[in-house]
Amino acid sequence: MKAVRIHAYGGPEMLRYEDAPLPQLNPDDLLIRVRAAAINPVDWKIRAGYLQGFLNHPLPLTLGWDVSGEVIEAGPEVTRFKPGDAVYTRPNIERDGGYAEYIAVKASEAALKPAKLDHDHAAAVPLAALTAWQALIDVAQLQSGQTVLIHAAAGGVGSFAVQLAKVRGAKVIATASAVNVGLVMALGADEFVDYTRTRFEDVAKEVDVVFDTIGGETQERSWSVLKPGGILVSVVSPPPETIAAEQGVRSAFVFVQPSGSQLDAITRLIDEGRMKPILHTVLPLHEARQAQVISQGGHVRGKIVLHVAD
Repeated sequence: MKAVRIHAYGGPEMLRYEDAPLPQLNPDDLLIRVRAAAINPVDWKIRAGYLQGFLNHPLPLTLGWDVSGEVIEAGPEVTRFKPGDAVYTRPNIERDGGYAEYIAVKASEAALKPAKLDHDHAAAVPLAALTAWQALIDVAQLQSGQTVLIHAAAGGVGSFAVQLAKVRGAKVIATASAVNVGLVMALGADEFVDYTRTRFEDVAKEVDVVFDTIGGETQERSWSVLKPGGILVSVVSPPPETIAAEQGVRSAFVFVQPSGSQLDAITRLIDEGRMKPILHTVLPLHEARQAQVISQGGHVRGKIVLHVAD
């Protein structure tokens, strides 16, 4: 099969579009013919070597852990899926990823693709939507009537976070640049903060949840907007527990995990018209290098997707 792999860590030039062996199937695996795979910041962070201490994967490595495609084969222990099923998944990041024509994933990590979406749009969902779900619902336990401040609300994760928070009945204060005000408000935000002109601290007061997708100074400035007992959840860098204690609030760090059951719930929301992915651009698989350059540059509106096969 064709795949985009790295044989060493470094810049975008490390990505090679080349022939690779078909993935090996375990008894509880699905072999998926990849139709589309999305780009995420974790992809280029792994390529650059930032997560070497976190991951234990030998090189060469196929990147990409956001996939939509068709089941070609199911292992003997798989009962839920059958060949021909259209599925999507955020697979185990310890295994080869989806910048390839085929991928093997645990059946428990997959769900039936939303019927409303084609494969390009479906591939943009799993990692970002699961990240928002696990941060806002599992960890922050966001409730109806609460207020959440969502940073980078026009990004891949942020755009799903806005929609999911509205599904939960929360009030959403969203930060993004002015060019994205129409998109973010259309997704359901109640208040919009153009971070290039307004400090979010001047708008957001006494919020229940801060959802941090940026880190750094933005995270540091976010403590002051929380009400006592509120929570700052980051998906970028672990918020210091000492600062949380000093402020009388809570903190948490989320690194998204695979979950077929949560994807089932997300599929229902999408097919009910309550959530949708936003695509920045779609490129062919062999242009994965350019796709990562765009991602690494920041300011991506929604998700970048690699179209692998019709």
